[in-house]
Amino acid sequence: MKNAVYILIILGTIIACSTAKTNVEQPVTKNVALSDTVRIANDSLEYEVIIIDNGFSTWLASRAFPRQYYSQSYLETKNRLYITEWNNRVLQPQRYSPNLYEMNINYNPTIDYGYEVNYLIYNYMIYFQNTYKQKLWGYVPSR
Repeated sequence: MKNAVYILIILGTIIACSTAKTNVEQPVTKNVALSDTVRIANDSLEYEVIIIDNGFSTWLASRAFPRQYYSQSYLETKNRLYITEWNNRVLQPQRYSPNLYEMNINYNPTIDYGYEVNYLIYNYMIYFQNTYKQKLWGYVPSR
């Protein structure tokens, strides 16, 4: 069976599975659909990111800092912190809205997902925190 990493964000939900062990940089194919869906796929690393959330594409284009503003290591560190707190909230549906935190994220910090994946996850986490008035960890830019 092929190794795979899937990260899916649907209406404030991120879902992921990972078993990939590769650390090779490969070209990324990016498509943006009109239905406010952002999709990134890399068949050689066998991962896919799909973000479906009303307003995210517009927010990403108009308010997010441009690509290469942050280093990949910065994005990875922030994603690890945000995703850890996200996963803690998924496990506490009596305390945190299960409508916001529906599914666990399996983000493996030992896998190099590449800049684009980390950039989109980071920016979705900023968008999510500002849009839904949540604070996952530390200072949240109010872009």
